[in-house]
Amino acid sequence: MTKLAREDLRRLHLVNALFAHVTGQDLYLAEQIKSAITFSLAEFEAQTREHPEFAAQYDAAFNNAAAKLLEDSFSHLPRHGFFHWDATSTLTAAEPLFARAELMTGLKRLTPFRESTLLVTNLRPAFLPPDKRQTPKRKERYAESLTYIRELAAARTAPSANLNLLFL
Repeated sequence: MTKLAREDLRRLHLVNALFAHVTGQDLYLAEQIKSAITFSLAEFEAQTREHPEFAAQYDAAFNNAAAKLLEDSFSHLPRHGFFHWDATSTLTAAEPLFARAELMTGLKRLTPFRESTLLVTNLRPAFLPPDKRQTPKRKERYAESLTYIRELAAARTAPSANLNLLFL
């Protein structure tokens, strides 16, 4: 399987996970949503084919477009809450103190919902930038951050609630 095919499959599974309440886990319907997002980013995708170094930027744009579509189009559904946190939104966003503040804001918004999704994007690039060496210290900070977010979400979510925590 080529790298492009793997990335396309990863995007399909992302859409399927994000829109499961709409698609009912039907991959055909998830493909339709993925195609619509891809169509909206067609010019960027064409540039990515010509310049493979833009692939990370395209992935970030796809993830953000999918999150925005979910937030804008399906926020009217009364049973399902959604919050998107981008760990690279600022230079310090991924640092524990700032991450806690932003994640607590999101978890508070999700409190009224019995089912909700917390989408965390760009956590890996925040700690392990592709243009820098992946030192053991950076890898350790990334692993600690993953654990911290999981534990925070578990501690601040009601036992009766179903929180889907997605990392992209």
